[in-house]
Amino acid sequence: MNYNFREIEAKWQKYWASNQTFKATNNSDSPKFYVLDMFPYPSGAGLHVGHPLGYIASDIYARYKRHKGFNVLHPMGYDSFGLPAEQYAIQTGQHPAITTDANIKRYREQLDQLGFSFDWSREVRTSDPKYYKWTQWVFIQLFNSWYNKESDKAEDIKQLISEFEKNGNSQINAVCDDDTPIFNSEEWSTFSDKKKQEILLKYRLTYLADTEVNWCPTLGTVLANDEIVNGVSERGGHPVIRKKMTQWSMRITAYAQRLLDGLETIDWPQPLKDTQTNWIGRSEGAHVEFKVKDSEHRIPVFTTRPDTIFGASFMTLAPEHDLVSKITTAEQKEAVESYVEATAKRSERDRMADVKTISGVFTGAYAEHPFTKEPIPIWIGDYVLASYGTGAVMAVPCGDQRDYDYAKHFDIPIPNIFEGVDISEEAFADKANTIIGNSDFLNGLGFKEATRKVIDELEKIGQGQGKINYRLRDAVFSRQRYWGEPFPVYYVDGMPQMIADEHLPLELPDVEKYLPTEAGDPPLGNATHWAWDRNNATVVNNDLIDNKNVFPLELNTMPGWAGSSQYFNRYMDAHNEEAIYDSEIIGYWQDVDLYIGGSEHATGHLLYSRFWQKFLFDRGIAPKDEFARKLINQGMITGTSAFVYKDMDSGKVYSKGLINGKNVIPIHADVSLVNASDELDIEAFKEWLPEYKNATFVLEDGKYIVGREVEKMSKSKYNVVNPDNICEEYGADSLRLYEMFLGPLEQSKPWNTAGITGVHSFLKKLCKLYGNIQDNAEPSAENLKTLHKTIKKVEEDIENFSFNTSVSTFMICVNELTAQKCTSKAILEPLAILVSPYAPHIAEELWEELGHQESISTAAFPKFEAQYLVENSKEYPISFNGKMRFKMELPMDMGKDEIEAAVMAHEKTIAQLNGRAPKKVIVVPGKIVNIVG
Repeated sequence: MNYNFREIEAKWQKYWASNQTFKATNNSDSPKFYVLDMFPYPSGAGLHVGHPLGYIASDIYARYKRHKGFNVLHPMGYDSFGLPAEQYAIQTGQHPAITTDANIKRYREQLDQLGFSFDWSREVRTSDPKYYKWTQWVFIQLFNSWYNKESDKAEDIKQLISEFEKNGNSQINAVCDDDTPIFNSEEWSTFSDKKKQEILLKYRLTYLADTEVNWCPTLGTVLANDEIVNGVSERGGHPVIRKKMTQWSMRITAYAQRLLDGLETIDWPQPLKDTQTNWIGRSEGAHVEFKVKDSEHRIPVFTTRPDTIFGASFMTLAPEHDLVSKITTAEQKEAVESYVEATAKRSERDRMADVKTISGVFTGAYAEHPFTKEPIPIWIGDYVLASYGTGAVMAVPCGDQRDYDYAKHFDIPIPNIFEGVDISEEAFADKANTIIGNSDFLNGLGFKEATRKVIDELEKIGQGQGKINYRLRDAVFSRQRYWGEPFPVYYVDGMPQMIADEHLPLELPDVEKYLPTEAGDPPLGNATHWAWDRNNATVVNNDLIDNKNVFPLELNTMPGWAGSSQYFNRYMDAHNEEAIYDSEIIGYWQDVDLYIGGSEHATGHLLYSRFWQKFLFDRGIAPKDEFARKLINQGMITGTSAFVYKDMDSGKVYSKGLINGKNVIPIHADVSLVNASDELDIEAFKEWLPEYKNATFVLEDGKYIVGREVEKMSKSKYNVVNPDNICEEYGADSLRLYEMFLGPLEQSKPWNTAGITGVHSFLKKLCKLYGNIQDNAEPSAENLKTLHKTIKKVEEDIENFSFNTSVSTFMICVNELTAQKCTSKAILEPLAILVSPYAPHIAEELWEELGHQESISTAAFPKFEAQYLVENSKEYPISFNGKMRFKMELPMDMGKDEIEAAVMAHEKTIAQLNGRAPKKVIVVPGKIVNIVG
């Protein structure tokens, strides 16, 4: 059989599409298995060969599970809201929906070309109103929920209101804002409707608040921390400043401990778990309040070492702390404002990373030490972040290096008694007693006892208590963008109101410009038809706003992670228009059994998704509080970049072998201009980079040989390999096999197109093996041994996600069967099934050649039978005086006497002895025979 891969692959891709071969049923007597990939953002560049790595792995596993009799759900869709499409719209005026749709078509073509067994009937797009209707719906559920610490879960806000009406809030143990006032039921009944809404916002799981954000003026939007690189926007490299804005936030902090505890119940990579654990950042200590002298203000701090409070000799506030403007003296006002303005231009990430720079300004104000009552100067410094802890620290120079360096830099007095004292030692407590002047306060107490003593005393004077703190902050949920989910929110008297469920989705309006308005409003401020008519439950023209019946709609949109925070559940019942999903259907699928995607999403998508899942579980919407049982982070496929070498002295371009001793610099060359032998197409290069049109290229042996270096595969490095070209030249099955063959799934590995010829040759050899199949040919013992050791190895490899070693196993198997001249259908039929998850197109073709009418995907996985690996005979080395002279095959069940008799009767033994009688015959059954003569 000839390997006409182009015809074969086109044929079976068409077959799968027309027959919906991989469409999963929502109920089945078969066990379910849900395989999920992190769905892609459809960029205009399309896929390069690094992108499909995880998809190929998940597809192999999905196909394997089908062979094992599972009802497999393997869906795909698109994370189709995003800043790139919006930026393109700003530049060209083209609506982002048009760009996105074109990009999706390109992605779909490429994904289909690679033969993935996706259930395309469940495709979702986050930018489709039919999809984001349910993202808006989840937002409303969060708005209408609060977190009850007693039950340790989210509950309906109506229960909270009922409690307010009966008893007020003094007995409620809830997650809420720190400044929430205490009131009784009578006071609640006297509050205005607006006042009640303001109080409820302090409890809701999504709420409006003034928040410090990363503001990018050029892009006109808030950016998440992971969208900032080296202090500038990842997209475009624009400056980013810290700015306080009224934003929607998600109260993810309510779930901090549950997010930590849940990590123990899921099979996720330990490095990823560690990243989330550190991001959540649980620590135990004390909440301490320092009174500001000559003021009613108090400065709260959190410390993990309350026993060191007697070493606190100054305080440092974050420059953006609310109190800075309130406590700064007139003399220090100018210096403080100047410093605050400068700090706003630095991202939080830069400030956290900068451990060398010492900067700050004295506010002129003093705090009072809770115990000694001594004045403590209050400074501001950018090493303190408003988003971490309370945005203030009590500085203990004798116990913290950064505090020490800060005090020395600004000549802030440090009590000599603390110099050189290690705060981890009990000696610290002894020193502290001298300061407080009370030898009985901490004297003789160890660290734990001293800590408890300090907390008890703080509670007695009403200036602190023990507390568990988390580094995790509530997640800002607003973006000043056009291309995102609209909030289902309108405003009455400045307070947010939710659009009723039955009127969703609230669809994006058309706008003339995708930039912020001249007044600084988000792009939706450009919409002229963006007001909510409450009586008729419809969007109307802005001119009709009267704040009686017609009200303004929210101008911000949701962030990119909104649509990806529950898509895995929506896939289970993707086109349900009446509910986010049917309870019976989601009850069948339950959760994701295998999730494959990048580790870079650890503190973004994966953390937020776990938060949403736990919330949906609390409210009885999702059946599990963790959405994915097992997660694998695939490694990166790196590119092999190509370089030409320009001599800076002569301007000539030298081949790699001629650069020694010359003043050359490497210049990236597009890898498409280089062949498998590293030879550069010089004329094509000159056309690609016109500045080299007249350059002199110095060759070696008549060829220009480029340099090579492994780097991240990236358009900027011109080392991107297009899978379309690989599929055209070698076929999708070759690409799939080669990507798996490169190395372990979870490790990074370099791409080298030249290496694909090996797996392509293997597929040709596989086809050739099927060229003379005989239905009735009995398999030999060798055939059966080769098949069953292959079944055993491939099944173990797939279960352990060791796909690279399976490819090697296939090659060994085909080589052995070829050498054995195997023609038995009983051997070649199960072999086709084994190959099918890896190279599905050729497997389907071989299956059809074997006489089957249905898809190979319905065939049962071959069963390993150990009996065929049991050795019935042993090839003995026959030695004479310790030197092996020949080998002899003998049954394994022969006894010593029988073995000796058989060997002595062999013609080669007779020839070796030449009539002599041996002195001794040593027989070790199953190992050797040695004739001593």
